[in-house]
Amino acid sequence: MNINKNYKNLNENYLFSTVKNKVREFAEKNPDKEVIMLGIGDVTLPLCPAVIEALHSAVDEMSKKETFKGYGPEQGYDFLKNAINEYYLTRNVKLDLNEIFISDGAKSDLGNILDLLGTDNTVLIPDPVYPAYVDTNTMDGRKIVYIDATEENDFLPLPDFSQKCDIIYICSPNNPTGAVYNREQLKKWVEYALQNNALILFDSAYESFIDTDDLPNSIYEIENARKCAVEICSFSKTAGFTGTRCGYTVIPKDLVFDGLSLNKMWLRRQTTKYNGVPYIVQKAAAAVFSKEGQKQIKENLNYYKQNAKIIADTLDKLNIKYTGGKYSPYIWLKCPNNISSWDFFDLLLNKIAIVGTPGAGFGKNGENYFRVTSFNTREKTAEAMERLYNLFK
Repeated sequence: MNINKNYKNLNENYLFSTVKNKVREFAEKNPDKEVIMLGIGDVTLPLCPAVIEALHSAVDEMSKKETFKGYGPEQGYDFLKNAINEYYLTRNVKLDLNEIFISDGAKSDLGNILDLLGTDNTVLIPDPVYPAYVDTNTMDGRKIVYIDATEENDFLPLPDFSQKCDIIYICSPNNPTGAVYNREQLKKWVEYALQNNALILFDSAYESFIDTDDLPNSIYEIENARKCAVEICSFSKTAGFTGTRCGYTVIPKDLVFDGLSLNKMWLRRQTTKYNGVPYIVQKAAAAVFSKEGQKQIKENLNYYKQNAKIIADTLDKLNIKYTGGKYSPYIWLKCPNNISSWDFFDLLLNKIAIVGTPGAGFGKNGENYFRVTSFNTREKTAEAMERLYNLFK
């Protein structure tokens, strides 16, 4: 029996596991100090009332013979796909219901979509980047080529048309940098993908933080993107489903490679390897798109945006450079005095009991940078920034 030896090429510890272990050790040694978490991007506000009402209603349905649901369609119930379709129409993007697939979150589909793609493909990944993009391709043994996202290009790299790659990862708004591509920039990526017969995997998990028409929420707002892009999204940050688990992936029927339809391949893959998202959760997700649901989740999103402003205002006072925070829950700051990102992590943890995420964990270009999130409570965010200000003023 042979094993997948590509796993030997993975880092021994996942970034966030290392952070968690360091925090646990500190807490054990300092039980009297309150640690404020601005690291892992988990939400703190509860599910909105419209979602809770839908959950209760769905639970009641499951208690009655007439409305009980057993196995559902692996690709998702039409009532949720219709709601998602209506949401896209508000951005002048028209989808077919059979192009929308419901999942248990973006992370799962970002990894599972690789089942459809050959291991001999060359993968283009920005650096710094969400570690899962790198790890899932490393597990399959694909060749990875990195493109630099730096302060010089506002952490928004553009394609080099002289370099050929087959699979392209784009996350906008970006994790970890918080940077957002505009339409002209995404248009260049679509042109590159079409020229190279490549596929864009577009991670739009944070699109709901974009509240201006000047920036695209979906790559399908770009002409011809349907011919070269898969879009993967999640309710985790949009509506606080980090503990409820639901997302969706859009695979247009236009995506045909070597005579094979990715849409049909994904349907076949899902019906073979996946049992679908629970009915109760899908009912809750559909409530996100109701009139009341949209109003309530925007209130929650604005809460996190105000937290981001508190962080940004403090960094401005300290004259610390940063990006993100406006259309993203992430603030990507340059470590003061150019110290290493892990040293900065240890400094904040040991001196003022604040936890962020070292930029080095996102790639070589993340060294000397640090990611903080706006997902904690207002009170703890303000307290954390007061501690930070007093440390560096």
